Amino acid sequence: MKLLGVVMEKVHFTEEKATMLATLYGRALDSREADPVLGDHAADEAVRQIDYDFTKLGMTRDAAVSVVLRAKPIDAWAAAYLAAHPDAIVLHLGCGMDTRFQRLAPPPTAHWYDVDYPEVVALREKLYAAAPNHTNIGTSVVDFGWLDQVPADRPALIVAEGLTMYLTAGQGTELVRRLVAKFPSGELICDLFSRLGIKAQKLNPPVRKSGATLIWGVDDPRELERYGLTCVSSLDAGHWATPEVMARVRPVTRLQLRMLKYFPPLARMAHIVRYRF
Repeated sequence: MKLLGVVMEKVHFTEEKATMLATLYGRALDSREADPVLGDHAADEAVRQIDYDFTKLGMTRDAAVSVVLRAKPIDAWAAAYLAAHPDAIVLHLGCGMDTRFQRLAPPPTAHWYDVDYPEVVALREKLYAAAPNHTNIGTSVVDFGWLDQVPADRPALIVAEGLTMYLTAGQGTELVRRLVAKFPSGELICDLFSRLGIKAQKLNPPVRKSGATLIWGVDDPRELERYGLTCVSSLDAGHWATPEVMARVRPVTRLQLRMLKYFPPLARMAHIVRYRF
């Protein structure tokens, strides 16, 4: 699925929908570096085709590092699952404008579903070309009727980056219950904010500038095991970057990441988690 090359598509997103433009811009900024962490050049192409003042989102070159450091291990886990299950169903929940489909290039035997609000999907369809093994679903993730559009006869890879913290606890846990009940097996890869992370949300410039509100905080990723999941891997923010990735970031960022390991409550404000069910 390539970019369509649409010229300057104007968008008007508010609140949490605007934050997905911030993360897109963060990946684009990283791709412009001499030695990028993620190298998401499709994100940069998309940014150049959207008529929007991205500078007002509070996403700087330094802030972009946190975006790509989060995406990097999620991509790695997702790629590993697809390598082991090339016929999987992939649900990319709250996909925003993420170009993960392009980055991972899933095998044609897998079928990938990008799920987000209708206006987000409408923009995706203007910018990103269709592919035989790809389907967009325009809906709120918690309007659960959309699940009826997805076959349930194969293992599932479910990716939810930048989603859980915008849900209520009830919405989040009900979503997990329904996903686990639908598929015979699979993995859920997501990020979680702690309750402290939720309280500190106004320190996050893209969240503050967009007017979005974060709601659901989870202090221990194992809390979700009561809903049918098994926690396989969990990385707090102090451990997202591998040594190879650490070598690519600026010295000041490298120092900040190392300091996180000496302040566990700060590192645990955000987790990336891989669950099996």
